[in-house]
Parts: sequence; C-alpha cells; structure tokens
Amino acid sequence: MAESATTAAAVKKEQKHLPFLLEVVVRLVKEKPLGTVGGVIVLLLFLVGIFAPLIAPYGFNTQELSARLQAPSAKYLLGTDNLGRDLLSRIIYGARISMIVGLAVPAIQTVMNLLIGGVAAYLGGTVDNIVQRFVDTVMCFPGLVLMLTVVAITGPGLTQVVLLLGILGGIGGGNRVIRSAVIGIKQNVYVEASKSVGGTNWHIMMRHILPNVMPVVIIGFTLSMGGAILAEATLSFLGFGIPPPAPSWGGMLSGPARRYMLQAPWMALWPGLVLALVVYGMNMMGDGLRDILDPRLRGGLGRYGSSKGKKKLSTT
Repeated sequence: MAESATTAAAVKKEQKHLPFLLEVVVRLVKEKPLGTVGGVIVLLLFLVGIFAPLIAPYGFNTQELSARLQAPSAKYLLGTDNLGRDLLSRIIYGARISMIVGLAVPAIQTVMNLLIGGVAAYLGGTVDNIVQRFVDTVMCFPGLVLMLTVVAITGPGLTQVVLLLGILGGIGGGNRVIRSAVIGIKQNVYVEASKSVGGTNWHIMMRHILPNVMPVVIIGFTLSMGGAILAEATLSFLGFGIPPPAPSWGGMLSGPARRYMLQAPWMALWPGLVLALVVYGMNMMGDGLRDILDPRLRGGLGRYGSSKGKKKLSTT
C-alpha cells in the first residue's frame, strides 16, 4: 500500500511538472519532427503577417512601370509582375490575408460545430434528427458551386469570404466529429451522476462535456486551417474571393500570372510555392497535434495527463 501510494504521488508530481500546453509543445518537438516543422512554418506565417509593413521592402501596390516583368535580382529578390510591383512584398502582405483567413474561418467553424453537433448530440432525439437532416441537405450541394453562388450574391471581399467559409464549414461534416465525441462522453457515469444530483444542462455541458471534447476541437481547428487558406485561394483564383489589388496568393496566381506564364514564370511560381508550403505546414502540425492529443492513439494526452503516467500507475 505504501509503495502504491508513493508511486501514485510520483506520477501526480510528474503530471503537474509541466503545464498542459507546454507539455504538448515539448512532446510535439520530441516525438513529431514533421509536426514541429509544420509548427515552425505556421509560426513564421503569423510573424510575417503581423510584421509585414516592417519586413516588406516595398508597398504591396507600389508600381514601377520601368521595372515590369523583371526577373529576380538584387533589387527585386523574387522579381516583379506586369505592373512593376515587387513580388516579395506582395507575398509578404499576402501572408497577412492568409493568417486572418487561417484563424478566423476555423474559429467560426469551431463555434458552429459545437453549437450544431454538440448541442444536437447532447439533447438527442427529435432535435438531433432535425439538425442532422438539415446538415445532410446542405452537404448535398457541391461546396464550390454553393460558395460561388453565395459570393456572386454578396460580392467579393475578405469579410464575405471569411463568413462564407466559416458558416459553410460549420454546417458541413465537421460537426459530425463533435457529435460523435459528445455522444460517447455523455454516456459516462459522471454525466449521469451530475444529472441525478440536479445538474442543469448548461452546467453539465460546460463542466463535463466541453473539457473532455476539447482535444477533438483543437485537432479540428488546426486541421481546418490549411483547408480554409486553400479555399480562399481557390475563390480568389476564380475571381470570386478577395478583389485586387489586395495581394491574395490565390489572386496572384490568376489573371496576369497565367497570361505571362511563359514570359515571366516567377509570377506564378513564388505564390504557388508559398501557398503549398504553408498548407503543408498546417497539415503536418495538425497531424502531429492529433497524434498527441487524441487519447485513443498511443501516447495521446487524455483529460487528466499523459498516457505515460497512466501506464506507470496501472503497473503497480
């Protein structure tokens, strides 16, 4: 008994040694090298987006017609476009747009996923059936066609694109993941015990459901960041996203970049390369966090700490 108590105390001390978020970062660095590389890419994106006016050598719409379609050089490191604008500066300012889209769209999707999937799963019955049939109806429409239709009505712009992608993504399949997690959690004994002592639905959802579903929420948030940026780039490429002269990476790939593809290939090369690199980094970071946070996977972090500590405790 004494040895078991000592071991339990040691495990408890080990679990409280690092804060949860810091422990996630440490494990990501130690166990998921690709996830770490993805996290560094995402961090660089945020830093470049925040400090774009200090980093960019020129304004994103500063034109020098005498230097149009100039190849990469010491003055213009990535070359210029058909209007003589510095591509490096436009890509740096474009990081700010991608940062806003990559954070705002998943945030809206997460809130809607929790409201639609979480509440419907907790209440169950008729409410769940009605909500899921509504979700099924929306998912029957092709996503790109639906987005183009809505943007054609509302008009292009950053606010419209963020709201559109966030709302459609929140109604889509993401809430099914939250719904499945909530259905599994609400069957636990502690939820039934809370109901038996008079706990309100709001108290149960905030105290028991939400904390236990947070790993799924974090995973969904990180994995949807890359998809949101890619969706915005797709709309801007088709001319339905963020209108020029805003330096959207997708918009930079369209129009003049296609027209001058053979004469100035760097106009399409650099925005496409940066877009692919950022989306790759976000996906790798999301995969790494999923492997660490999902308690169903080996080495995952559960509600009360790491599986390493639970394994030690179970062997005594």
